[in-house]
Amino acid sequence: MAQDPSLRAVGWARSLPLSSGVKAARDWTRAHLADLGWERRAPDLVDSVVLAVSELVTNAHLHAGSTAQLILTWDEECLHVTVHDPSSRLPERRGASDSAVGGRGLFLVDALADRWQARRCPHGKDVTACFRPPKPARPS
Repeated sequence: MAQDPSLRAVGWARSLPLSSGVKAARDWTRAHLADLGWERRAPDLVDSVVLAVSELVTNAHLHAGSTAQLILTWDEECLHVTVHDPSSRLPERRGASDSAVGGRGLFLVDALADRWQARRCPHGKDVTACFRPPKPARPS
């Protein structure tokens, strides 16, 4: 994808029904990050974003029990990953025992993202995580 240098922001959105699975969200996200050139410049960050997407979409499917909307917005400073679902119940960090299968998703998002937040909106909630790519290396 050739980028227009005057472009200040770009975004993509996708609806993810329960039947599509989280893998579709991961693959779709990875493809857009490749379009931004991040797979070459910041492959570890790509893995972090994809893992966070996986956690956020899984949470939306499990806790809201419905379709989730995944929105990626790149504003040249931060990649905003937003997952919207129709439940107004905000996510909570849960204490998970060592033997628990789940309960660590928000801890992972918190560790991977530069920042994240959850907010209610008129038709449910949005959970948004921000990822800043590393600055390009300056020539010596």
